[in-house]
Amino acid sequence: MNSTDTLPDILVGPLLRRISPTRLVFWMVATRRLNMALVLRPGQSEAESIDLVHHRQCIAIGQRAFMYLIDVELDSPLPCDERIEYDLQVETLNGDWRSLPEWAPWLCYDGAAYPAFVIASRHHRLMHGSCRKPHHDSADGLVRADSWLAEQQAAPTEWPAWLLMTGDQIYADDVAGPMLRAVHALIERLGLVDEWLEGATVEDSQALYNSPDSYYRRADLLPDVTSNVALRQRFFSGVKKPVFTSANAQNHLMTLAEMLAMYCLVWSPVPWQVITFDAPTLDEKNAELYRQEQAVIDTFVAGLPHCARLMAHLPSLMIFDDHDVTDDWNLSADWELAAYGHPFSKRIIGNALVAYLLCQAWGNDPDKLNPLIHHASTLLHDGSQPLVCAEQDGFIDRLLRFQGWEFQVSGTPKLIVLDTRTRRWRSEGKLNHPSGLMDWEALMEMQQALMGAKSAVIISPAPMFGVKLIESIQKVFTAVGKPLVVDAENWMAHRGAANTLLQIWQHSKTPGNYVILSGDVHYSFVYDIVVRHQRRSPHLWQITSSGIKNTFPTTLLNTFDRLNRWLYAPWSPLNWFTKRRKLSVHPRDPDRASAGERLWNASGIGLVTLDEKGHPSDIRQLDADGRDVVFPPPKKPLL
Repeated sequence: MNSTDTLPDILVGPLLRRISPTRLVFWMVATRRLNMALVLRPGQSEAESIDLVHHRQCIAIGQRAFMYLIDVELDSPLPCDERIEYDLQVETLNGDWRSLPEWAPWLCYDGAAYPAFVIASRHHRLMHGSCRKPHHDSADGLVRADSWLAEQQAAPTEWPAWLLMTGDQIYADDVAGPMLRAVHALIERLGLVDEWLEGATVEDSQALYNSPDSYYRRADLLPDVTSNVALRQRFFSGVKKPVFTSANAQNHLMTLAEMLAMYCLVWSPVPWQVITFDAPTLDEKNAELYRQEQAVIDTFVAGLPHCARLMAHLPSLMIFDDHDVTDDWNLSADWELAAYGHPFSKRIIGNALVAYLLCQAWGNDPDKLNPLIHHASTLLHDGSQPLVCAEQDGFIDRLLRFQGWEFQVSGTPKLIVLDTRTRRWRSEGKLNHPSGLMDWEALMEMQQALMGAKSAVIISPAPMFGVKLIESIQKVFTAVGKPLVVDAENWMAHRGAANTLLQIWQHSKTPGNYVILSGDVHYSFVYDIVVRHQRRSPHLWQITSSGIKNTFPTTLLNTFDRLNRWLYAPWSPLNWFTKRRKLSVHPRDPDRASAGERLWNASGIGLVTLDEKGHPSDIRQLDADGRDVVFPPPKKPLL
C-alpha cells in the first residue's frame, strides 16, 4: 500500500449515505473503472449478491480518479433494527475478485468479518457535528465517534439512525501548508482535471500549483488593481478577524482539482499512502509554521482509518456551511457583489460548489440532483483534458441559480435539512448589513414541511437560537458597518427573517415538538424553548454541537459565557429588547461544567436520543478526549 508504483483500486470509501429497507446508496472514489458486486448478509438469512453494473454512476474526475455513486433498489425489503453485514467485492485487473476485508481491513471492527449497517425503524438516535478543521490542534471527534460505535457492535438497536454533518465538512478557505502540499501531490498522482484561470495572475491550474505564491501567499495571485481592493478585504480577510475566526485564507483552495483532492484526504487514509512530498521553499517564518502544522496533520492522518470505518457503518447526511466554500459566504449583498463580480473569485466559489455537489450533496438526494450530476459528467468528460472555460463557467452559473440543496428524510420524526447559505434574504437597503439566513419563500417552505407534523428534527447549520450577548456584539459591529469582522450572521441578524421565523413558532397550526440541530459556532450548548402565554405552542430544543475538530478561544468564550449569564438572566430587563422576548428560553447546564458555565468548549460530536414523541430523552457531547458531557433537563418547570 505504501508503494507509489501501483495504485490501489479504491481510494476513498465506501461511505454509506442514504439507506432505507428498499434502497442503499454508497459513495466512493476509485483509481480506475471497476466491476463490482455488493453482497448483503442480513441476520441469519442467506447472503445475497448484487451485480452493480446497473446500479452505479461513475464520473471521471482525473486520469486515474473515478467517483462512484452506488444506488441499489432492492426487490425485497431489508429488516429494520438488525445488523446487516455487507461486502463490496471488486474485480481485479487479472480477473480475480477481492472482498472488502482484503482491500480495506481497517473498515471492519474487531471480531467482525465485514462492515455492517443498521436500518433504524425510527429516528431514535442521531449523531451530529460540524466544523472539522484538520490542522486545529485538538483530537478528531470522528475518531471518538468511531470508538463509541465500536462499543455498540453487539447492540444494533443502540446505533444512531444517522450521522448528520451540519457544515464545514472541509475548510476550503483555511488550509495548512502541509495539507495543501498533499493536495498538490495527490492531484499529480491521480492526474486530476486541469482548468484555465480567468482573472488571476497565473494562466492555468498547473501554473498555480508551481507558482512561488502558491503557499501562504495566494492573495497575491489576484490582479493588483484598485477595483480589487474590496475583493481582497472580503475574500482573503481571515487575518483581519482574530476574535471570531482564525482563518488562514492565504492558502485558500482555488481549483476544482484542489477541492476534490481535499475531500479525498479528509475522509480516507489511502490517499496519504500513495503520495510523497517535501516541504516547499518558504521563508523562515512560514517554514516554522509549516513544521508546526505538519505535526498536527500527522496526528490527523493517523486517525483517518477510524473516521473511514465510522462512515462505512453509519449512513451520513451532509449540508454545507461557509467554510465548505469560503468564509462569510453570502453574508451580505455587498459581499456577493464583490465576490461574484470578479471572474476569479466567482470561479473559486463555483469550484467549491461543484465539489460539494459531487462529494456531499449527491448522496443526500440522488434523484433530485441527477440532472446536475449529468451536467457535471458532461463537463468533466473523461477527466483527461483541461476543462473548457466557457462550459465550466456555464455550469457554475447553473449551480449558483440552483434552489434545491435543502432536503428531507421521511420517518419518525421527519428530518428537515435547511439550506441557510444560498437562499438568503438580502438587506437591499443596506447592502453591507447581514442577509437573513433564509428568504421568505424558503421559510414558508419550511413551515409547510412542519404543518401537521407532531415532531420533527430541523438541521440548521447556524443555531436558530444563539447566545444573546454574542448576537448583540455582532449587532453593534453591523451598526458601524463591520459585519465581516465578527461573522455577523445569525437568525436574529436580519429583521425580516427573524420576525418570520418567530411567527412560524407562534402560529396556531405549528404545534408540536421540534428539535433543532446546529453547529457553526465552535462551542456546544442546549436550550429548551417554549412560546410564552400560548396554550398550544410548540416545544423547541436548540441543540448545538461544534466543532468536530475545532474550538473557540477559551478565555474569550468564558468571558462571553459569564457576561451573558449576568446580562441576560431571566430577571434582566435587557431580555425585553431582544427579538426573542415572546419566547421562554431555558439553558441547560453541562454536567461537567464549573462555575455555572453553559457553553461547552471542546472538540467532539453530539449524540441525541429521542423518545417516541420526538422529545430528547438524552443529550450529550462525546468529547474527543474520551469523556461524555451530559446536558440534563432544567430542574424547574418550563414557563
